Amino acid sequence: MTTGDEKFYRARITQRADYSADLWMIRIQPGSEFKFAPGQYATLGVQDPEKRHERAYSIVSSPYESEIEFFFELVPRGELTPLIYKLQVGDEIQMRKVPKGRFTLQTSSGRTNHLLVCTVTGIAPFVSYIRTLHKDWKEGKFTGEHKLFLLNGASRPWDDQKWIGETGRVDDVLRKYADMWGLTGANTVGYLCGHPEMIEHGKGMLQRIGFTKDVLKEEIYWIPRKEAAAQ
Repeated sequence: MTTGDEKFYRARITQRADYSADLWMIRIQPGSEFKFAPGQYATLGVQDPEKRHERAYSIVSSPYESEIEFFFELVPRGELTPLIYKLQVGDEIQMRKVPKGRFTLQTSSGRTNHLLVCTVTGIAPFVSYIRTLHKDWKEGKFTGEHKLFLLNGASRPWDDQKWIGETGRVDDVLRKYADMWGLTGANTVGYLCGHPEMIEHGKGMLQRIGFTKDVLKEEIYWIPRKEAAAQ
């Protein structure tokens, strides 16, 4: 009988940074080759006495980097993030050997604008895009023909009295910025990542300004409870 352990790397945490009480990152060394495309995700696991807890997390780092980076938001009653939250540099974490996902940068559509819309840790795949393009640009492999426009809903303005930037939900300001930047379904690919409600509202807004299904990509970070209960 096999336990499935051969499908996992026993990765080691090499770095951790805490950005707030419930947001943090880790970098891991998988211990062997792990090839992925920017925008893909890896499945992480933590074993407890009863079972292995697993969940997919978007990769923050670029494939050019030797270590793999992840960005987490603590879900107090979640199955896995409380377990990962306890881990420190030097601790071991399991990672499936094969990455997955199709939330990659679409460069073959003829559109050179890319509207990246996300909530909190949904920024992870977009950071991977940017790090990779930056490396390619420095090495002369990317000439700047593709332009990325990012909207990230990351905090509550009342939590920071010094905040003077935009307020409101991402989907509330999406149309405003798309119009301001001149982004339409004719010249742009849209990417939505993170909160399922934001993705649903954001898709509707973008479809109303000409974004068709073939130029809209989405990565939902969890299934809403009502739908999950019905499955």
